[in-house]
Amino acid sequence: MPAVDGQTETTPVEKPTEPASAPPRVRRIPAPLALLRNSWRQLTSMRTALILLFLLAVAAIPGSLLPQRNINIENVNAFQAEHPDLFPVLDRIGGFDVYASPWFSAIYVLLFTSLVGCIVPRLRDHVRALRTAPPAAPKRLDRLPKHVVLDYDGDDLTAVVAMLRKRRWRVAVRDNAVSAEKGLLKETGNLLFHFSLIGVLVGIGLGSWYGWHGNRLLVAGEENAFCNSLQQYSESRLGHRIDGSDLPPFCLELTDFKARFLPTGQPASFRAEATVEEGDRAPYRANFSVNDPLRLDGLSVYLLGHGYAPILRYTDRSGKAQLSDEAFLTLDGNLTSEGVAAFPDVNLDPATGARSPDLQVAFEGLYFPTAPDAPPYARSVYPAERSPAVMLFAYRGNLGMDAGIPGSIYRLDQRQVDNGKLTRLGDGKLLRLGEKWTLDDGTTVEFLGTRPYITLSVRSDPGERIVLISSGLLLVGLMLSLFGRRRRVWFRLVPAPAGKSTTDRSSLVEVGGLPRAEYSGFSDEFDKLVAATRPGGARPDAATGKGTD
Repeated sequence: MPAVDGQTETTPVEKPTEPASAPPRVRRIPAPLALLRNSWRQLTSMRTALILLFLLAVAAIPGSLLPQRNINIENVNAFQAEHPDLFPVLDRIGGFDVYASPWFSAIYVLLFTSLVGCIVPRLRDHVRALRTAPPAAPKRLDRLPKHVVLDYDGDDLTAVVAMLRKRRWRVAVRDNAVSAEKGLLKETGNLLFHFSLIGVLVGIGLGSWYGWHGNRLLVAGEENAFCNSLQQYSESRLGHRIDGSDLPPFCLELTDFKARFLPTGQPASFRAEATVEEGDRAPYRANFSVNDPLRLDGLSVYLLGHGYAPILRYTDRSGKAQLSDEAFLTLDGNLTSEGVAAFPDVNLDPATGARSPDLQVAFEGLYFPTAPDAPPYARSVYPAERSPAVMLFAYRGNLGMDAGIPGSIYRLDQRQVDNGKLTRLGDGKLLRLGEKWTLDDGTTVEFLGTRPYITLSVRSDPGERIVLISSGLLLVGLMLSLFGRRRRVWFRLVPAPAGKSTTDRSSLVEVGGLPRAEYSGFSDEFDKLVAATRPGGARPDAATGKGTD
């Protein structure tokens, strides 16, 4: 190496540079997967479940305020007649089929999914907590909300363990300390409540898929008996997995109906008597009422309402008589009823037997179970048949039944009246029981009496029992959740202070308590545990010199 001014030049040796450590790789989740994960977390959160539960309750309100087709189609038709402009709007959004509407179904499906996603992790944690022993005692029991040090007989905590187990505490013994825990039923009740809510939703879903119902107005009499088929129901709805061939076979004939009313006109009791033919069984008698439905094989027959069907006998020009016992629909609480008695096959040509469409006869009328003694005859004064009468208005002409256009059997076709094809014959006539009215052409109509009728709802709901059991368990879980309180206590055996006399007891016990939730009764419970452990009076805290807490 060349020397400079007598000094030797040295060449510095470069240290090899270490490669800089690479930054940690961040795992990037695809945007669709991240969105799906975040959406699932949001859906399964307890806040979302509570919001959906609130929405379900709000969505059920229209089903209570508006008449529903699956309960009473007559009230739906009456609402349509009273609100012709509002009805199409509400019907379009499912206002008269609330519980079968897509938006209501979407809410409870989302609620079902949210509850499942919310409960499964909590169930796993709760099972783990049940299998895990109570935690070990903390080092500083004096920092707990409840703390006391007391004299103790003996050199182990066997008596304390027995006392705690007798009071149904979960106990774990570690060396010279005892850990005890109570109140896990609170979380058990919480989970039971949510699982029961899922059971209710499952029952509703089964009823929607495999249930069915039908409504029928049934007049008393053998000739008016009906058998279980879709064609004989006034209104029916089948579940998505049911068709008409799945309906169980049975026939029902109304033989009698008994109604009892208070002097004020308020109903006291209703009871229907019927003859039932079910499957291969011999016909048998059955009674049922409003709150006591008729139970058949896999279905229930509910009594929804009742009324009267006036029996009118019309005698035409040739002397041929025909009877009508069509039901009159009730209008008020006193069972004032309106309806139509139509006679399309009267006044036949005596030579050819042909029917003239212009000589058909119908009577539009009001029926009063207890008619007023004097005009105006507008409404009944009592719901029972004390003075029955019928106010009739006669019509002659073409009833429009041959046109093939569907119409109501409880009202005349007003279009036939407006176009002059059906003419009203003078003023009305009040007929009391047994009276006769002679029309302008010599034909007569006679009021012979009435027959009772009932409105039935035949329903099959395979999820009904599941909903019932789940509702009962839901209440049990709610009670456990509301009244359960989780709390913990610890007992630690500590040596006696130095200098104790031989007459003193050999050891001390330090006790600490911690409520896991707000519980006003924990202080009293802790004092009872201390009293069950203390053999004598309280003594000052060994660590602080203060009295017991």
